[in-house]
Amino acid sequence: MNGDNTNVGENTTVPMIATPNVMPSPTPIIAGHGKKPEKFNGSDFKRWQRKMLFYLTTLNLAAYLREDIPSLEEGETDCLTMATVEAWKHADFFCKNYILNSLENTLYNMYYTIPTAKELWNFLDKKYKTEDAETKKFVVGLFLEFKMTDANTIMSQVQEFQLILHEIRTEGMALNESFQVAAQIEKLPLLWRDFKNYLKHKHKEMGLEDIIVRLRIEEDNR
Repeated sequence: MNGDNTNVGENTTVPMIATPNVMPSPTPIIAGHGKKPEKFNGSDFKRWQRKMLFYLTTLNLAAYLREDIPSLEEGETDCLTMATVEAWKHADFFCKNYILNSLENTLYNMYYTIPTAKELWNFLDKKYKTEDAETKKFVVGLFLEFKMTDANTIMSQVQEFQLILHEIRTEGMALNESFQVAAQIEKLPLLWRDFKNYLKHKHKEMGLEDIIVRLRIEEDNR
């Protein structure tokens, strides 16, 4: 075998075998990192996605959400290229499993077979951003179509309307309090027309709790 010989003893020599100088891409160094996001359960995807992206960035793994596996030509035997590919697979494995372990068990079981972090990230983005948008449209539709009637008590309908407003806030759509008060007044039924006009022309601005108390008192007095 080719190589230099190194003297070990007076009459003994050991052949020195030449080895290639291989420097694969390093596995990301995980030093300090941010707080791990709460597990995603299928709702409020955008908030979870932002937190997860920041978390992966602090782990030096966010690049694997965009990168494809380095190409390896058929029959490729170059040690440096092969080591680079293996290092990429190792880091991508970590990235993918950080994402998977931030999913609730039912979602984990659905998506753990997706092969790479990029494919998993893109699949979740496509599926749940679409569902978020559809949920927002549905909740806004409930808000616009909601009408109080004279057939039911006012306070039961006020509570129902408050639940719709809560759903809107949960979906990340901000409504200032003045708008919510005005909407609550506008939704009052026909037999409450005079009281509605009275509330609309009050000079003192009311908060949401104020309007609910006024409606309760008015209903009790009828």
